[in-house]
Amino acid sequence: MASTKEYLDFVIEQLSGMDEISYRAMMGEYILYYRGRVFGGIYDNRLLVKPVPTAVKLMPDAPMELPYDGAKEMILVDDVDNREFLCKLVESMWEELPERKRKNRKVRCVIPLRW
Repeated sequence: MASTKEYLDFVIEQLSGMDEISYRAMMGEYILYYRGRVFGGIYDNRLLVKPVPTAVKLMPDAPMELPYDGAKEMILVDDVDNREFLCKLVESMWEELPERKRKNRKVRCVIPLRW
């Protein structure tokens, strides 16, 4: 089941007090970014975040769920109505999130042929 744009809009509104929150649609779901780093996503109208140590510490009893078959488990955020908690969670996770991987661009080397 794909996530709805309405649920995405609700989560983005909850995080509206933070700068540099963005998202990308991905096969009916949404990947969420904070300051250029992926912190989680919306899968089947559920907010799931990466299980970095800070997130685990802030939500020790939160269930781990799969965003989709074959993926790594993520933490389910049940308290999406609590704007203050949600902003604190995302802000505190940032230092532990991996930096965006840079794509290696293939460099074409043109070697002149001598006849």
